[in-house]
Order: sequence, then C-alpha cells, then structure tokens
Amino acid sequence: MCMTASPPPPALIARVADWLREQALNDNDLEAVVQGSCDRLHAAGLPLARVNLVFSVLHPLYRAIGFTWLRGQRLQAQAYPHVTDGVQPDYFRGTPYYHLLKHDIDHLRRRLESDAPSDFPCLDTLRHDGFTDYLAFAHSFAKAKGEGMLGSWSTAQAGGFSDGEIAALLAIQHPLAVACRMAMLGGVAKSALATYLGANAGARVLAGQIRRGDGETTRAAIVWGDLRNSTRMADRLGRQAYIDNLNDFFDATAGAVTAAGGDILAFIGDGFLGIFPCARGRKESRDACQRALGAATAAMHAMGETNRQRQAKGKPALGYGLSLHVGSVLFGNVGLPERLSFSVFGAAVNEAARLETLTKKFATPIIASRAFTADCGGAWEALGRESLRGLDAPIAVFRPARIPPAQIATARRQAAALRA
Repeated sequence: MCMTASPPPPALIARVADWLREQALNDNDLEAVVQGSCDRLHAAGLPLARVNLVFSVLHPLYRAIGFTWLRGQRLQAQAYPHVTDGVQPDYFRGTPYYHLLKHDIDHLRRRLESDAPSDFPCLDTLRHDGFTDYLAFAHSFAKAKGEGMLGSWSTAQAGGFSDGEIAALLAIQHPLAVACRMAMLGGVAKSALATYLGANAGARVLAGQIRRGDGETTRAAIVWGDLRNSTRMADRLGRQAYIDNLNDFFDATAGAVTAAGGDILAFIGDGFLGIFPCARGRKESRDACQRALGAATAAMHAMGETNRQRQAKGKPALGYGLSLHVGSVLFGNVGLPERLSFSVFGAAVNEAARLETLTKKFATPIIASRAFTADCGGAWEALGRESLRGLDAPIAVFRPARIPPAQIATARRQAAALRA
C-alpha cells in the first residue's frame, strides 16, 4: 500500500516564519540564521536531507559565500573567489543556478528517481547519493546590483517532495530571504569596518563610538612600518607597478602584524600603523611587546623572501624600516562632523613614527625604544641615545641582538643607496 506524504502542519511552518522575522530584527550572523532555519524546517516535518544556500557578498576577496546543510551533520561553509575578467567558471555554467540566472526564472525542479541522465551533471551526483527530488530557487535582493540568494532544497524521501511540502518551501522562502538579507547587511558592515578601520577599531565604531570626540585611552605595543624610496618609485614606475610594490610590502609586514593578532589601524601613504592593545599590568604589557617583536621579526623574514622572489623576476629589492614602541594611545574620532576618521593618536604614536626614521641612520630593519625593550625583555643591542622631535631629552634606542647578518648587510646597502 502506497502512503502519500502529508505536508507539515501550516502552524509549524508559520512558527518558523515568525522565528525568521525575529532574526531579521536581531544582530545575528548569517551562518546562525541558515543553521537555525534548516534545523527548524526539518523539525517542523519537512523531509529535508540537504539544503544549499549561496549569497553574493561585498568582500574584497570573495564574490559569494555558500552554506550546505546536511541532515545530522555540521553546517559546511564555502567561499567563492572573484571571477577573472567577469567570466563565470565552467563548473558554474553547468549548474541549475546558472540556468536560473541566465533565463531570469525563479524556480527549477527536477525529480531524481529516474535513471535517465540529468540535464545538469551535478544532479546526477545527488541522485547517486540517494536524493530523490531537487528544488532550486533564485531570490533577488537588489537586482540592478546583482545581489541576491540562490538556494536548493533536496530530499531523500521516496516519491520526492509532495505538493504540500513544495508549497511550504515556497511559503518560507521570502521570510528566509529577509532574515538572511538583514544578517548579510550586518556582516557587510562588520567586514567593511574591519577591512578599512581594523578589527578593534571597527568593533568600537559598531559599539557606538561614532561621534566626533568619542574616544578612550589604552596601553598598546606599537609597530610602525615604512617603505623606503617610495617617492622615487611613484615618479619612475607606472601606477599599477607602484601599487604592486606597496602591496608586496604590506603583505609581508602588515600581514605579519595581523597574523600575530595585532590590529592595523591605518595605511598612511607608504607606511602603516599597527598596535597590540594590552592592560596596564606588567605581564600584559610584556605579552603585547613580545607579540609585536615576533610580528616584526616575522615581517623581516617575510620581506627577505619577498625580495628574493622579486630579484628572481628581475625586480629591485624593497627597502623598509620597522619601529617598536609601547605607551598610552588614544582611540577616537576626529575630523569634521560629517566626515570622521577613527584611529589612534597620542605622543606614543608620534614617537613611534619618528623612531622609525632612525632605521635609516643605523642601517637596521628593526629599531626599538627603551620603553619597549624594558617591557619586552630579551636580548637587545644598544645603538646609543638619540633625540626625537618633540621630546625634551634623548632616548636610548636598540635593535634585536639576533638580526641575521644578511639582513643587516641588506639594510646597510639600502641606507647607502638612499644617501647617494
């Protein structure tokens, strides 16, 4: 006797829709919304075995992100890099999603119980894995911008989805799209602020530090980095070649700071400002300084490898300098009421910038203040006492005692070239 699948009670689907509307009003991340909606729809009686949702995103590295829910398994996330020259990859052109977009249609259903080859190769894989029915959809958020959600529902139920189950999936699609859209907007805001301000500063803006004059003081280990000879590069090189040089430098140096857990607060022309915030206790300050030193050391080695690769391609090596300092810094908003900059300020920041210029004089890739070495500990080589603009008295400056001789020799050659 053949049993016909009964649709889930409308009241349970309505409860899922209510939950999605609540998520649209809360500050939930996209992954939590996707996981929660799939779990609730399955619990409501829909025979879902697989759900795939893909969203176009505003991100410097990725054009889209996707999530795959499989019954009884952990949610899987995928990231899709930007396409080259706007050409969609071959694998995408053979999918139901591409068919939906190309023909501007909302839904596509394919029963998978037949042994006949599908018109979409990926569906043959789903059939082989035991799925019996597939319903894909496209939901636009901002059509003119190409923003939206692509998705598919799959079941392993004998006979596939019933008409009532299809109706329930269609009914939930709009509340799901609204909740995901709102979660994406929050994610875009967080991503954009972290990308342009740094993770720590971005979090402070989202927490409400948005008025001119808002700010607070904290202690931090500071890393200031500068690319050598950039003015001459800008005059001699084309725009793209100059930008490529900057990015080579930032990837190796600022990248090492973020990898060590520091925040890059600003890219200032051909330089950058990074910090490792800490409490005022001696232990916390020592930890921050040691992480900053580790980042500077990693940056030095990364620049060595970058320059080896550049020279192998016939490109000149890049000169640079890194300074290490520690002190109180002020996070805050400055500028015009309608055009603010959120960054870090204070005497310690100014001192770090001026300290970095001494890397040229002493032909060393890394230089540190007495305040930094005292908190950091370890082995340092004293370079003497130097006057910094804005300070009443000279300060003692140091470089790490274990800088490889080859790095020192390179720094000396670069310093000599600058003086020539």
